[in-house]
Amino acid sequence: MRIGILTGGGDVPGLNSAIKAATIRLLDAGHEMIGIRRGWYGLLHFNMDDETSAQQFTMRLDRNAVRTVDRTGGTFLHTSRTNPANVKAKDVPEFLKHTTVFASGLADRYDFTQHVLSVLRFLGIEALITIGGDDTLSYSLRLHNEGFPIVAIPKTMDNDVRGTDYCIGFSTAVTRALDFIHNMRTCTGSHERIAVIELFGRYSGETALVSSYLGNVDRCLIAEVPFDIEKLCDYLLCDKRTNPSNYAMLVVSEGARPKDGAMIERGEADAYGHRKLGGIGDYISEQIKRLTGEHTMYQNVAYLMRSGAPDALDVMVSSNFGALAADLLLQGRYGRMVALQGGKYTSVPLTEVGGGPRPLDVAELYDAEHYRPRVRNVENKPMFLY
Repeated sequence: MRIGILTGGGDVPGLNSAIKAATIRLLDAGHEMIGIRRGWYGLLHFNMDDETSAQQFTMRLDRNAVRTVDRTGGTFLHTSRTNPANVKAKDVPEFLKHTTVFASGLADRYDFTQHVLSVLRFLGIEALITIGGDDTLSYSLRLHNEGFPIVAIPKTMDNDVRGTDYCIGFSTAVTRALDFIHNMRTCTGSHERIAVIELFGRYSGETALVSSYLGNVDRCLIAEVPFDIEKLCDYLLCDKRTNPSNYAMLVVSEGARPKDGAMIERGEADAYGHRKLGGIGDYISEQIKRLTGEHTMYQNVAYLMRSGAPDALDVMVSSNFGALAADLLLQGRYGRMVALQGGKYTSVPLTEVGGGPRPLDVAELYDAEHYRPRVRNVENKPMFLY
């Protein structure tokens, strides 16, 4: 078989390890591997009448191509936030504007799934491994429903894909965040201030919650629970006064929102309907100054959480996920997503991702009244509690 592999959505450490493991396993079984560059964007923009498209959007994967890729983070195949089933009129490739799908020119969005399937047939790709989060995997499910052989690998530092206890990138994100939290203590304590550290997390507060739990921060705001800024300020003032070093630490999910407001978004929505987040920590920092008169230190960790090489846990999980995905293809078990459940590697139907991001168990893991982690019981919980 000729098998394709791609990554989509935000990059996380561990993607290259998964690509390498799947590639080596399938090469050893006698199959051919083709890397799709730039995720779904590469398939959408592939022009079958342009001989340069193959070089631009695909690459043959052999042992030398993947030999050293697992030593670094990111994805050497590159990535995008493209959804071929929901393409804005202005983003339609020029060569597709002559197709019947675009002919009317009256719609705001267009579905080019049939073009993607045609490209896969043109390239001779008989099955596809897709690595991504809820959005990327939702389009994988679409192709599966169209009858194309798919096996998926979950990745997101939010760790909120349904059907698995763990997603590639989460451990490294928490490790990075924990380092930043502890490092910020030296500056914050030296100047006797209130630190506001903003972490990624659009709909899921797990990264912020687990980082706060392990870092023993004073308060934590998560995306799932709207906050009262005045009550938060009262808590932080008390935290600062009772700390012998006279400082306080607050961690904020980028998707956190005040009770009387909304998430702070900016820019245009992407193909999955998401606008960029970022700035809620700055807003909270300014409100703390206004309401308390205290000086603050605001740090948006942002992309640094997912930059650089993966930690050992993400190397292990991503490598095993890649090998398991290859095994599923070799067994002809299509339409499945590799997973970790109860500490064991397994797979689940790809339809599991159809329900959207997995919700955080706020009642079990968070004190919504006092804005801080509160893990009530760890017995029988997954390693990362969620």
